[in-house]
Amino acid sequence: MGLERSVLSLFLGFLLINLCPSTMARFVVEKNSLTVTSPDSVKGNYDSAIGNFGIPKYGGTMAGTVIFPKENHKGCRSFEDFGISFKSKTGALPTFVLVDRGDCFFALKVWNAQSAGASAVLVADDLDEALITMDTPAEDIASAKYIENITIPSALIEKSFAEKLKKELSGGEMVNVNLDWREAVPHPDDRVEYELWTNSNDECGFKCDMLIEFVKDFKGPAQILEKGGYTQFRPHYITWYCPQAFTVSKQCQSQCINHGRYCAPDPEQDFSRGYEGKNVVLENLRQLCLFRVANETKKPWVWWDYVTDFQIRCPMKENKYNKECAEDVIRSLGLDLKKIEKCMGDPHADSDNPVLKEEQDAQVGKGSRGDVTILPTLVVNNRQYRGKLEKSAVLKAICAGFEETTEPAVCLSADVETNECLDNNGGCWQDKAANITACKDTFRGRVCECPLVDGVQFKGDGYSNCQASGVGHCKINNGGCWHETRDGRTYSACLDIGDSKCACPPGFKGDGVKSCEDIDECKEKKACQCPECTCKDTWGSYECTCSGDLLYMRDHDTCISKRATEVRSSWAAVWVILIGLSMAAGGAYMVYKYRLRSYMDTEIRAIMSQYMPLDSQGEVPNHVSQDRA
Repeated sequence: MGLERSVLSLFLGFLLINLCPSTMARFVVEKNSLTVTSPDSVKGNYDSAIGNFGIPKYGGTMAGTVIFPKENHKGCRSFEDFGISFKSKTGALPTFVLVDRGDCFFALKVWNAQSAGASAVLVADDLDEALITMDTPAEDIASAKYIENITIPSALIEKSFAEKLKKELSGGEMVNVNLDWREAVPHPDDRVEYELWTNSNDECGFKCDMLIEFVKDFKGPAQILEKGGYTQFRPHYITWYCPQAFTVSKQCQSQCINHGRYCAPDPEQDFSRGYEGKNVVLENLRQLCLFRVANETKKPWVWWDYVTDFQIRCPMKENKYNKECAEDVIRSLGLDLKKIEKCMGDPHADSDNPVLKEEQDAQVGKGSRGDVTILPTLVVNNRQYRGKLEKSAVLKAICAGFEETTEPAVCLSADVETNECLDNNGGCWQDKAANITACKDTFRGRVCECPLVDGVQFKGDGYSNCQASGVGHCKINNGGCWHETRDGRTYSACLDIGDSKCACPPGFKGDGVKSCEDIDECKEKKACQCPECTCKDTWGSYECTCSGDLLYMRDHDTCISKRATEVRSSWAAVWVILIGLSMAAGGAYMVYKYRLRSYMDTEIRAIMSQYMPLDSQGEVPNHVSQDRA
């Protein structure tokens, strides 16, 4: 297993190296302005690199006082262990904590400072070099727990600048700075253009989970902005190509399509199990083509509906990440499946795929934007967003792309809710006849969940199917089963016992859902078979009559004489009378015996009491004293 992982890592390294020529590769560090307002010795403007976590204050400014702690200079341990607190007193400027680079993750330094009350963190570089972007650490469960909770901004500053600040602080000077993010996102016109570099793979750990949650949360604001014409959004997907020398290898064939031209890493990082990289490439391509088809119909925002529904309905961990599940989602959204398939082309062709070729070209940086090599990456007005991928933070960054006073209402209010259930029922299941729907409108956008109606819970996927279940489910639209009324008589195929399936009642046959047809008991020889019988079929039952002076017995399917029944009835009456008389006589005799016995007992006791005392009688009292002399 260790060797296999090494081979895989080496292979993925080749893919990354071959993304584009080294002379073209360019990573742009996104910066914000840092201004020292005092003391005069260091007063001026300086560059700082925005950290790729936390929440930068895009479109705004923040003033504070710099503090360099006396202990725990690198911030790798909790400041509480040293009794240090950075909480500002009421009315005082916020505290910006300066820490040194090294020994632990950037994000851990910021988390420890935030936990101690810091409002922002400046990390001093330990090398004389150009500024770099502070990124989150590699996949790690322990770090993921605190990274997602970092809410303060952070920035890396140059080593020489940091030494100036430390010198002033050690001399007792108060250092005031102002962080400015107003120009971090350009705003060339009245419409913001932004793009999200994403991935359909949902099994890559913390970053995949974070991306999925962001897409669900941001769908509502994204669709409001797009429908209002305030923004132009476009999704992108990173792909790599396999070096020519490896196209026939097992690795390339399992991770690539179009003969090694477009590849994605194996989701489980294990070639012997689970899904393959080419499965991811195909779904990425499907999502790209879906966006193009939706865009042609002037509804590009439907992409957000598809990706959220696909993540819910077709996850890898449930082995539903496949073409069939994807097409079910597409059909529920009313998109043209044939157009999407045509756009995707032939994945086995030994030629370029126009859609994916365009994506690979777009990965190369142009203008002020650097190469896209990190997943996920958000680009706003051709600038890569830095910070936590979280709804309010991203919305703030996008809104910073508008000229001041031209922002849409969604940027000025936290109210981003819309009723998406009004449009085609949100693509969810509904029963129009019973006026029941699985569509729920929430702050995250619509969700498809089977409803609870009059105490009866519906069960299903919420998209194409919901069925009433449990006791009482027959009250709701007859449990989705067949039912019909004729001539005042009603029959139903719903049995109100738990989650029973629909079953035609006796006298009918069919699936119990769409139809139940009357059984002709007379034709099928299931009843009224006696020689003297005459059968007539009725809806749901039958009628049987006997010839002459005969009476039909349904339980025995036979005819008997009416006289025989009368004789039987008269003899039965006689027997009832005789039995009654016998019981009365027996009762009288028992009473007589009891009274006679009681009388005899009394007489015997009276005679015997004359000759000897009985146990029940007390002794005759003797008044002589028994005291001794």
